[in-house]
Amino acid sequence: MRDWSPQRIARAAGARIVGAPAAEAGPDAVAIDSREVRAGDLFVGLPGERADGGAFAAQALAAGAWGVLVAPERADAARSAASPPAGAQPGVVLATESPLAGLHGLGRAWRRELDCPVIAITGSTGKTSTKDILAALLAPARRTAANRANLNTEIGLPLAILEAPRGTEVLVLELAMRGAGQIAELTAIAEPDVGVIVNVGPVHLEILGSVEAIAAAKAELLAGLAGGSTAVIPVGEPLLAPHLRADLDVVTFGEGGDVAPAGGDAGRVRIVARGETIELEPSFAQAHNRLNLLAAVAAALAVGVTPRGRVEVAFSALRGEHVALAEDVLVINDCYNANPMSMRAALDDLAAQADGRRVAVLGDMLELGPGAARFHAEVGREATAAGVDLLVTVGELAAAMLGEFDGERHAVADAGEAAALLPELLEPGDTVLIKASRGMGLEAVTEALAASAGTPG
Repeated sequence: MRDWSPQRIARAAGARIVGAPAAEAGPDAVAIDSREVRAGDLFVGLPGERADGGAFAAQALAAGAWGVLVAPERADAARSAASPPAGAQPGVVLATESPLAGLHGLGRAWRRELDCPVIAITGSTGKTSTKDILAALLAPARRTAANRANLNTEIGLPLAILEAPRGTEVLVLELAMRGAGQIAELTAIAEPDVGVIVNVGPVHLEILGSVEAIAAAKAELLAGLAGGSTAVIPVGEPLLAPHLRADLDVVTFGEGGDVAPAGGDAGRVRIVARGETIELEPSFAQAHNRLNLLAAVAAALAVGVTPRGRVEVAFSALRGEHVALAEDVLVINDCYNANPMSMRAALDDLAAQADGRRVAVLGDMLELGPGAARFHAEVGREATAAGVDLLVTVGELAAAMLGEFDGERHAVADAGEAAALLPELLEPGDTVLIKASRGMGLEAVTEALAASAGTPG
């Protein structure tokens, strides 16, 4: 937005300029943490549960911010209290009743300025991996930008859009959801041309109450697509059927879908996409990511890219990362999040990858509502079916897995206890899956194992 005037920034944010701006050009970037503001940034002071970011507007201006976007009651105070660095012009002060709505407006305006196809991805599980795969498919053919880290919420999504550089040719955006209405809000910011729903499953049941309500919340993406847009959905998903529209190009993926697997071997995948055969060499072999690959191929085709050949994917952190330890012990660090669907997929992957003993360290799956005990017990049965030899549960909910598991079992209260116990249990050649909901912090187990066992020398 460097070439945007302060007046244009104000219009996009639904704000008014307080006083006469000294700047003629726009900001270099947008920041929401005053401690991270760099010279030339626009600081957006968002109200939070513990503090109002607008209270730090003067601090941001003193650090050399291009300007601040704050609530009206913060604007005059920021302007009068701030002292810009020596030789710098005073920052621009923008006042708006809702700084968050202003941030949304800026994101939407920049999305329109980019004037490129936008692909939005949501789903109960696998949306981040699908985003990573799709970005890798598109990169050889188009200048592609995608959310980094977890910039996929009502705050993170507009920041992700604003980070996309001018000249971006495809924008890939992951949309996160915690409750009804949130996907609709994000879709209104992103204005996608292609909407991808990776799957629908029992996630956030504590909030939404039923899988049907989850499907309706995910389908807000479909409702927000303009007529003529492309919707990519799993083949034969009855929960999404009521939400499909005749004016969308609906592309299904999966066995028997419009984009379907057509054989291959360990290193090569053949896909048939509406009659066209595509051959790819993905850098991953997990069955669940092969399914995510089909969704990504469908989305790539929708924006005119036909992927071919080698596909090197750098998956986001804590999502199936392989950590090799001494004595041929392999840790599959998949603890970014967990739900019944992703637990099942991870156990299948453990079964496929392990040459020696199969060890699973599984923690609580959160936000499952009244059925939480049943869902955890089912994971215990699935661990038995996957041939897990040793199961360590972490947390009160996960302990319900033990009653349905047939192998060696241990229960601990938290990640610290798991980290202390595992070195006593592991044997050379073990493959260890570590997975739980994010709130359980099981990445600490991987870190402790790496520190105590060392890496291959």
